[in-house]
Amino acid sequence: MLAGRGFGKTRTGAEWTRRKKETCGRIALVAPTAADARDVMVDGESGILACAPPWDRPKYEPSKRRVTWKNGAIATLFSAEDPESLRGPQFSAAWADELCAWQYCVETWDMLQFGLRLGRNPQCCVTTTPKPIKTLKDLLANPATVTTRGSTYANRANLAEGFFRNIIARYEGSRLGRQELEAEILEDVPGALWSRSVIDETRLRDYPPLRRVAVAIDPPVTSGEQADECGIIVAGVDDLGDGYVIADRSSQGDKPSEWARRAVTAYQMFEADCIVAEVNNGGEMIGEIIRQIDTVVPVRQVRATRGKFTRAEPISALYEQRRVHHIGSFPKLEDQMCSMTPDFDADKAGYSPDRLDALVWALTELMTGHKSEPRIRRV
Repeated sequence: MLAGRGFGKTRTGAEWTRRKKETCGRIALVAPTAADARDVMVDGESGILACAPPWDRPKYEPSKRRVTWKNGAIATLFSAEDPESLRGPQFSAAWADELCAWQYCVETWDMLQFGLRLGRNPQCCVTTTPKPIKTLKDLLANPATVTTRGSTYANRANLAEGFFRNIIARYEGSRLGRQELEAEILEDVPGALWSRSVIDETRLRDYPPLRRVAVAIDPPVTSGEQADECGIIVAGVDDLGDGYVIADRSSQGDKPSEWARRAVTAYQMFEADCIVAEVNNGGEMIGEIIRQIDTVVPVRQVRATRGKFTRAEPISALYEQRRVHHIGSFPKLEDQMCSMTPDFDADKAGYSPDRLDALVWALTELMTGHKSEPRIRRV
């Protein structure tokens, strides 16, 4: 099911799962993260528990990651962040939610297919807002796939009027709106600095021992639900000079102390050499906020003196040279990368490319000539 935001994909997947449990004893529920599986697929407003009638309400055991019905059918929760967790279990049905947002999409999908081997006709229901990723394209090209499409407008009667007044008015007709509302599969933007084919060609599952690691922050001016995202990207470089995008810890709505803690946590987790922070909007205050959380973390402050497109061009060239690898998928980051054109307008696009900015700062620090003292890192 390829559908826009608010169409009812979650409700459809939950009802499909409820129907399948009548004939399928083992069901897999796979989401982008463990929290998504719990909070959306099972416990969400349109999830399995909310859709269940009182006389057939299943038992949900969070500690065991499973939902059990009275007839003995069991649905087990899985996260696409851990494809190996699908190695071993077997199922007769699966519900895969937001496939295009899975970090390890290829690996998770492959492991899920190996496990769909019970019964005479094991099936998988995929519910997602579409993006032009290879796994989805291959799935749509498979003659055994039945495709249902729908837009946000189809479910207008059940959505808040304020949603249409604000969100629809802002994004309707835009490229992001065509993807998120109309559920169109949009190919690469003409003139964009990055193409999905180049990113996919160099994508890896794991990274080698790294010589340097940096956490880059592109902080927002304000906090709250309407604020821009705080871009936080973790990247590294190996002894051969190749770069690796390891993690995206970006967030929206966090207070400065909260996004600073996210950055410091990433710095500690990945044993980074420094935090790179853009200070155009916060000056020295940004370094002080970070040091309130960790007094010894090295903070390298950078200031933007050129436009986003110009700053990103040297990093785009490194991708064209096949010198940068993404470890898994980063859907939101890659959307911003593949939409960055010379005439990019944040107001028209409906978002600021803060994840992309953080990526550029991280790889600029690591791959364009800045040197630092060697540091011992556990491998």
